[in-house]
Amino acid sequence: MSVTDDAKKKAEELKEKANEHFKRQEFDRAIEMYSEAIGQNPNVAVYYGNRSFAYLKTECFGYALNDASKAIELDESYVKGYYRRAAAYMSLGKFKQALKDFNAVVLARPNDRDAKAKYVECSKIVKRKAFENAISVEDTKKSVVDTLNLESMTIEDSYQGPKLENGAVTLEFMKALVETYKEGKKLHRKYAYQILLDVKTLFEKMPSMVEITIPDDDKFTVCGDIHGQYFDLLNIFELNGLPSETNPYLFNGDFVDRGSFSVECIFTLFGFKLLYPNHFFMSRGNHESQTMNQMYGFEGEVKAKYSAEMSDLFTEVYNWLPLCHLLNNRVLVMHGGLFSESNVTLDDIRKIERNMQPPEKGLMCELLWSDPQPQPGISPSKRGVGIQFGPDVTKKFLSRNKLDYVIRSHEVKGNGYEVTHDGKCITVFSAPNYCDTMGNKGAFITMKGRHMKPNFVTYSAVPHPNVKPMAYASTLLQLM
Repeated sequence: MSVTDDAKKKAEELKEKANEHFKRQEFDRAIEMYSEAIGQNPNVAVYYGNRSFAYLKTECFGYALNDASKAIELDESYVKGYYRRAAAYMSLGKFKQALKDFNAVVLARPNDRDAKAKYVECSKIVKRKAFENAISVEDTKKSVVDTLNLESMTIEDSYQGPKLENGAVTLEFMKALVETYKEGKKLHRKYAYQILLDVKTLFEKMPSMVEITIPDDDKFTVCGDIHGQYFDLLNIFELNGLPSETNPYLFNGDFVDRGSFSVECIFTLFGFKLLYPNHFFMSRGNHESQTMNQMYGFEGEVKAKYSAEMSDLFTEVYNWLPLCHLLNNRVLVMHGGLFSESNVTLDDIRKIERNMQPPEKGLMCELLWSDPQPQPGISPSKRGVGIQFGPDVTKKFLSRNKLDYVIRSHEVKGNGYEVTHDGKCITVFSAPNYCDTMGNKGAFITMKGRHMKPNFVTYSAVPHPNVKPMAYASTLLQLM
């Protein structure tokens, strides 16, 4: 495409402005400016490469992948294009494709230590995945439950933390657990395993779509992503009260990863689930999966604080998390969003067999991964998984299933929440200043059973101990 000198000059100015926004971690604004630069001059690989990096920062992995591929198409020698595409592939769990791109970088720069380190780390993951798949095919991998012997786990005399009472979670235990975690201490592994075994048994008995009745004058609270931000989780309880039979909660997925207090978050949430099984609810998010946990820190954190065996048990537990919740037959709450098929009913959702890792397509995938878009219709996902759905899709789904609106999470929002699709699609995100960088508010939703009208409560991040987000993430991600 022929481009005038004036357009080229304008494009360079826009790129420089975009770079400044990127440095200030204003990624959405950077994307806008890179896009304007591309509009002026679509022939420059760097513009696509830079925008790909910004998309990675905003978790738009599908867009990042497309931009990196376009950059490589324009300039096969543009090494950063291969880096960006490899990062996008990794974020989508496509490690073999990532390895090919890292190999291309090594071939182009044989003396580049950084490139070699990335190649080696990615190669390890690919080999490990192949081994895990081989074990799975042979059907010789036992459940962790079958290998555990809690009786053999002794409680040391030096342990001063909370203790289960006759094997059960109590309110006193939960209050003591919160204090233990605030002091930077651990729950004993025997009690941690007991909680996981008990909550797994509880989730196994639950349907894929849990139906909740909220009495007319009772309050119900819905929270979005927590992402391992434990001290912000405690702030929610400070603002809104501890969970109880008169103060029920629903946490809508992505309890772990990225934030470096994910273990503390998940045991606190699981503890309240066991304490109030009929008044505390949890939906699966896209980060309650093995691939996400391997990359974004939860697996590494569990191994650091407990063991690889416990990490495997978490994977089994997450497979049984319900996929969505139906409130008073009027509001459907799921982590991601709606569907590529136009005739999905609540009965279809009820029938989903969920005891598995999230598939790459279908109803379960879309419940965990999809996002709303402002324009009508359905589009490929910016994330590379799931779909994007417009207001017409939401309207038809609600009409078909006689619902008022949907609540979902899954996306950072500046105010902690966003109301779209003519008020029929609400996003709530409960991790303020996400990853200590985004500057966003957190939010939760309260409603009364009578009218089910959403009330939004927003809040800022609170201080936390000096452990950075992603401290336990994959070495490969940290290298990026």
